[in-house]
Amino acid sequence: MGSPCELVCEAPKRREALELTQLVADEAWRIEDKFSRYLAGNIVDQINSAAGKPVEVDDETADLLDFAVTLYELSERRFDITSGVLRRVWHFDGGDRLPGEDNVRDVLRLVGWHQVNWRRPVLEMPPEMEIDLGGIGKEYAVDRCAVLAREQGGSPCLVNFGGDLATTGAPGRRRNWKVAIEGDNPGAPDRIIDLKQGALATSGDARRFLLKNGIRYSHILDPTTGWPVPEAPRSITIAADTCVEAGMISTLAMLQGAEAENFLAAQDVVCWCRR
Repeated sequence: MGSPCELVCEAPKRREALELTQLVADEAWRIEDKFSRYLAGNIVDQINSAAGKPVEVDDETADLLDFAVTLYELSERRFDITSGVLRRVWHFDGGDRLPGEDNVRDVLRLVGWHQVNWRRPVLEMPPEMEIDLGGIGKEYAVDRCAVLAREQGGSPCLVNFGGDLATTGAPGRRRNWKVAIEGDNPGAPDRIIDLKQGALATSGDARRFLLKNGIRYSHILDPTTGWPVPEAPRSITIAADTCVEAGMISTLAMLQGAEAENFLAAQDVVCWCRR
């Protein structure tokens, strides 16, 4: 998941807490092993190394691809799971090294879902192009783990994967879960949110950015240009019924740049936006 993952649960017995933790950990590792772009042999690697040949995928992968297509269309091509190749030239390490325009342009030819032939369950992609499900995978994992924990019954839980989280219910000893939203300074949260049910997802540049000549470049890239989205908020947090829904709205809002607040107002969602 590329981030710290935890399960917070209010269990009457240590054994129950350990069983819930193991259940969630097993599902998180299953999704990581299946969809991580860094692991050889999984379905994402098979697609990315197919060299133009068609690949037939299973139902779970097909569902994620269908969801990615929906986001691609809703965002007017700004959410694109083929844009992960831009990491070859962008390194958001807090430094000041920007890639050259020629370098970005060279990689940009490999970006664009419109170049992909997707006819469920078969995907055919031009050679050298890649997909990266990182933009939706963590939220999907959170929801899957929350469902499994809820089906287990009993103890209320909070599934937290790198700040994207979902609950199975309010804690019995307290009215709400206390959730801190990270600010620029580690250990000093930007805000504390009381969460009773549902999910939260946050998009922002607190940890991944570049800073050059007083300009902060967010890691959220516009795949139509290959460059960071201009005038994007520093952070957007969305509350929704599921983590996938919250993550979808926060990401689409970020991609709106200067129009993020107007976009959020039109969605009529509970949100927190920081410039």
